[in-house]
Amino acid sequence: MFWEKRLASWISRMRSQSGLPLRMQSWNSRNFDLSTRTPEVTIRVLRPSALAYLLNPSLANLGRAYVGGKLEVEGHLRAIIDVANTLAHRAFHAKPNSTNRWLRPLSHTRHEDAAAIAYHYDVSNAFYAAFLDPGMVYSCAYFDTDDQDLAAAQLKKIDYILTKIRVRSGDRLLDIGCGWGSLVIRAAKKFSAQCTGITLSKNQYALATERVRAAGLSDKINIRLEDYRDVSGRYDRITSVGMFEHGGLKNLSLYFSTIRKLLDGNGLVMNHGITTTDVLEGHARYGAGDFINNYVFPQGELPHIGTVLKAMQEGGLETLDVENLRRHYARTCSLWAENFERNADRIHSLVDKRRYRIWRVYLAGCSHAFQHDWISLY
Repeated sequence: MFWEKRLASWISRMRSQSGLPLRMQSWNSRNFDLSTRTPEVTIRVLRPSALAYLLNPSLANLGRAYVGGKLEVEGHLRAIIDVANTLAHRAFHAKPNSTNRWLRPLSHTRHEDAAAIAYHYDVSNAFYAAFLDPGMVYSCAYFDTDDQDLAAAQLKKIDYILTKIRVRSGDRLLDIGCGWGSLVIRAAKKFSAQCTGITLSKNQYALATERVRAAGLSDKINIRLEDYRDVSGRYDRITSVGMFEHGGLKNLSLYFSTIRKLLDGNGLVMNHGITTTDVLEGHARYGAGDFINNYVFPQGELPHIGTVLKAMQEGGLETLDVENLRRHYARTCSLWAENFERNADRIHSLVDKRRYRIWRVYLAGCSHAFQHDWISLY
């Protein structure tokens, strides 16, 4: 009776605000529509205790309940994300003291960073192949036209990077966080660069090494399982794509000064990373950051672009060019989410239900976050 009264009160409050195309189905199979519009999303509350997550519908709570199987959700994924964000937005603004601030700085020891990378990337190579392009590029693509497909846009992005930093034949190129090797393979094959790729992911290292061998480029490319803080040598060109988000806010100056030590005097570096649009560098809004830190990217921290530029200067680097690719990443994540939905049966066979649900909402949620300028990419 207690939970039924709480649910009735919540439904009444939601209906009094702008109506959502949402149907609530309680544990005793009663249906409650939040508006006169045809429901686009149905949330099924499987047991009374699960209602606690819904009564405080931050994105962290809604995500936790969905991942833990306490709520079932039906509807098109984009509609689900829109409804969840609307609920979280209302809850956040109903509590004036709500905050997105970080609670504590992260230490980012070598052991912690390696463990975090293993958690995120060493799911299985087949898992990533189920939603990425055939080249296995896990970064935003670069779209020339509205109808360009993902594979073509990813190849365009790699060529865009290598052209931007003027890679020449014979250049010594270091790729920090080389993923499955797409960038170094392209740099060696098209630009005749001598490449070194480093990663902390054992799965990425194994497949990247195999892909280099299969391409006949073992004499031009060296893939290493190595922390960027342990790299030695000098390089003419350095690329880092989607890596510094893992390095930590407190380590930004160290990260860039390390790159500076590795860079030849006339060298060029291209750093490519996700940033927060919150000038105080808090979590992504409405609890999205909490969900990502707990379930997707442990040890992940996003700086503001202003902090990045300051840290680059402190690290001894001169900033020559800054480019915002946020809109490209919104579309990339949207295409990844569509691939994920299309290949749901295959993905279910590769991972457990919990991880499937984490990634399902994560990819679609990231597309929403980039689209609405909660996070950006420079």
